Amino acid sequence: MIDLRRLEILRELDRCGTIAATAEVVHLTPSAVSQQLAALSREAGTPMLEPDGRRVRLTAAAQLLLRHAHEVFTHLEHAESDLAAFRRGDAGVVRLGAFPTAIRGIAVPVLNQLRSSRLEVQIREVQPEHTVDALLSRSVDLAVTLTGGSEVLGADDPRLTDEHLIDDVMDVALPLDHRLAGETSIDLADLADDDWITHMAGVPCWAAMRTACARAGFVPRSRHSADDFTGAVALVGTGAGICLLPRLAQGPFSSDPVVVIPVAGEPPLRRIAVQYRAGTHDQPHIAPVLTALRAVAAAHAAAAPLAAAVPRPSQVRMPVRA
Repeated sequence: MIDLRRLEILRELDRCGTIAATAEVVHLTPSAVSQQLAALSREAGTPMLEPDGRRVRLTAAAQLLLRHAHEVFTHLEHAESDLAAFRRGDAGVVRLGAFPTAIRGIAVPVLNQLRSSRLEVQIREVQPEHTVDALLSRSVDLAVTLTGGSEVLGADDPRLTDEHLIDDVMDVALPLDHRLAGETSIDLADLADDDWITHMAGVPCWAAMRTACARAGFVPRSRHSADDFTGAVALVGTGAGICLLPRLAQGPFSSDPVVVIPVAGEPPLRRIAVQYRAGTHDQPHIAPVLTALRAVAAAHAAAAPLAAAVPRPSQVRMPVRA
């Protein structure tokens, strides 16, 4: 392995021309410079210097090595620049996990916010039930996760930290010809006899729906099951049942034949949080991504009053909302 310090001395000798001048620049004695260049010759397996009268000159092998040295030191300069940017939080790779609707509604806006920085944010789809494993295995550095209750999975694990981002309100999605399609808000109790499109038992959306319906005094009658909102909305549109549709997920369905109406009183919620390994929140490359996540969540919260569903007559389609 060629010693970089010795390579630097060779470069200075090429620039300065004499051992004495080189010694002054690199803050060594002329004898020490000669010893370092002799050691470099042994590392390279060929002499770096040859006599030139009372002086020395670089051999052809030394000139060849210097051509590579210039590239090496250029790369080192770039490395030092990147490290300085990393320390400022302007560079590095951060892997951000997110469940599907959070990729569109949260992760993509974060990417847009950080586009002008040198940070590389890599998005990984991670379902909430897999967030803890993804973080502890270091598959992701941060994860946007959610719960239909009060705490996210792993909240009691001392190796992890989480912070609340936003409460994602869930509205009722109805077929256009539903008897309540013209209402401005709906009491869930009025839907006790309807068929429901439900999620897989245990997932946050299922928990939020069960909690809200229990509060209204009934257990929803599950006629169909669809964990993906694309399938759920398609089933609603064809009249197969009704479902709860989070506002963060509603954007792609603006042209579907459904009406989306707010729940009267206390609405069902998905509580969205960001989770990360304890102690990593102030690392230079992670802190800016956390800041961007908080800003995106704050923007959603500020827009929430404007995002309230507006029921439409049955001949029109669902309104677009963020």
